[in-house]
Amino acid sequence: MTRAVLVLNAGSSSIKFALYGAEHLDVLCRGQIDGIGGTPRFVAKGARAARLTETLALPETATHETLTAWLLETLRARLDDVTISAAGHRVVHGGARFVAPVCIDDAVMGELDSLVSLAPLHEPHNLATIRAVAKAWSQLPQVACFDTQFHRTQPRLAQLFALPQELTDDGVLRYGFHGLSYEYIAGVLPQHVGPRADGRVIVAHLGNGASMCALKERRSVASTMGFTALDGLMMGTRSGALDPGVVLHLLQHKRMSPDEVSSLLYNKSGLLGVSGISADVRKLEASDDPRAAEALDLFAYRAARELGSLVAVLGGLDVLVFTAGIGEHSAGVRRRICEPSAWAGVVLDLVANERGGPRISSPRSQVDVLVIPTDEEVVIARATRQQV
Repeated sequence: MTRAVLVLNAGSSSIKFALYGAEHLDVLCRGQIDGIGGTPRFVAKGARAARLTETLALPETATHETLTAWLLETLRARLDDVTISAAGHRVVHGGARFVAPVCIDDAVMGELDSLVSLAPLHEPHNLATIRAVAKAWSQLPQVACFDTQFHRTQPRLAQLFALPQELTDDGVLRYGFHGLSYEYIAGVLPQHVGPRADGRVIVAHLGNGASMCALKERRSVASTMGFTALDGLMMGTRSGALDPGVVLHLLQHKRMSPDEVSSLLYNKSGLLGVSGISADVRKLEASDDPRAAEALDLFAYRAARELGSLVAVLGGLDVLVFTAGIGEHSAGVRRRICEPSAWAGVVLDLVANERGGPRISSPRSQVDVLVIPTDEEVVIARATRQQV
């Protein structure tokens, strides 16, 4: 019988999962359920994947909770040579209280419930998945790993807003997100650039959610996201950084309700809002509509501008890493960001960029530019094994 750690990463319309052997963290299988809220689909890969997918039907009632319960029952029934010893979860917002992975109990869940409004696209699904596991396997240890925890090494000034002290003391701070992805990249970076990994590094996590992080000695010193995952870069459906006066204008003069403003900024802006076509970079790159090109140009402009601000924080740049869905797969977006960053020493090898790397910088470049696939799940698996 093989002991395993189960990792669950619940997004707004998907549940990624992975099973790792508890002793060596070797991947037994991994996959995801996507299309939640529409027509869900299940895919799996790995040595045991065929046993999961053969003659399999998903439940008709497809919420995060019901699909998690279905996944657990499927794993239990079809992988009868595997014993799951613990479950680890990605939780987007840990607030000021959670600065490291934590074993989940009722008190922890109560505190996490209070943070839902700070990450409304993610936190409810993260918590629904935890509750589904507790309902199905009440004695199974569960561990929460936070996207905010990696950024707690930032200096105080990087975490402050220019707000009254009482709000700062109440936890209104810049938290930063995508920390599990940044932790993974920081861990593998020496394999790619040797000692330069401990120098001045910027990692661009570009997906439907997008952010950048500045690292020194492979620790976070600044990031583009702030109090919520709405700040910073333009994203798939999120606006990114916005003049607060725009929000006041929408509330006071356009007579929009807070819920309407929230829906606009989280679900109807970004690449989707600017293009009016799609939040999917692949569809925009394939379109000849000028609005698609403008959306891509704005996405890259905002990213290049934020990159410049992080270079200023670092005092220069040694390494630039692209990761996540867009960062790993869109040569066009990488080129659009790197070309205006030539002043910082970034010079692309256009052929290597089209090929997808891992190294896409020219030998003439002062900056090592890399494409490195991220792996948040293995970071969660490591932390879960340590906690239990």
